[in-house]
Amino acid sequence: MKKTTDRTLYASPFEKGYWRAALSEFKSLRMLVMAALFIALRIAVKLVSIDLGGSLKLGVDFLVNSVGSMVCGPLVGLLIGAVSDTLGFLIHPSGDYFLPFILVEMSSSFIFGLFLYRAKLTKTRMILSRFAVIGFCNLILTQLFLKWQYTIMYAKDYAFFRWARVVKNLCLFPAEAFLLCFWLTAISAVTYKLGLTHAKPEKLKITAGTIILVILLALFAAGCVIAYPYVKDFLAANNIK
Repeated sequence: MKKTTDRTLYASPFEKGYWRAALSEFKSLRMLVMAALFIALRIAVKLVSIDLGGSLKLGVDFLVNSVGSMVCGPLVGLLIGAVSDTLGFLIHPSGDYFLPFILVEMSSSFIFGLFLYRAKLTKTRMILSRFAVIGFCNLILTQLFLKWQYTIMYAKDYAFFRWARVVKNLCLFPAEAFLLCFWLTAISAVTYKLGLTHAKPEKLKITAGTIILVILLALFAAGCVIAYPYVKDFLAANNIK
C-alpha cells in the first residue's frame, strides 16, 4: 500500500481499508455529483452506439464506464450502472425491458472499479479490466440473461453461445484494450490534477510484452469458446450436471 498526501493506493481489493474507502465515496457530495455526471455521459454515449442487429451493438460506452469506476469506485459504480441502465431505457427504449440485464451494467462498473479504483494504472491492470468485463459481462451474463429472457418472455429456446456475439467481442478486444490504455492514461492526468483519482499517471509505452499479453488473452478466450461445445457434450454423455 502506497501513501501520499490525502491519497492512498491499494494493490488489490483485498487490502485493508479498500472497501472502507470505496464505501466512503457515498458520503462525498463531490463524488455523488461526479456519479450523476457519469450517469448522464453513459446514457448519452449509448445513444450514439451503432446497432448491428440481433441485440448486438458497437459503441465506446466502456470508456466512460471505466473512468466512472476509476473515479467513484466499485460500490458507487454499482449505483451508476443501475441508474444509467434504467434511465437509458426510459429515455430511449430498445426492445422489451428485462430487469436482470441491469446486473450486466452494474457488474461491468463493479469490475472496472476493482481493477482501477485507487490503484496504480499499469498497462496490465487496464488490459485485464477490459478482458474481465468482456469475459464475464458480455460473454457470460449477457448470454445467460438472453437465454432466460427468451425462455420466459417468448417461450423460445436461445443458444447460450451466439457466435456473432462471441466473434464480435473477441475481434474487438485487442483494439479496445489498447484504446482503453491510451484513454485512461490521458484522462487520468486530468482526474489526478483535479484530485478525483489518486494514482499519478505515468507515460504509456506499448511494448512487445503488452502486445503478447493481449494476444494470449484473446487466444485463451477463443480456446475456451471453442472447447465449450466439446465440454458440454462430454458432460451430457456422462450424465454430469
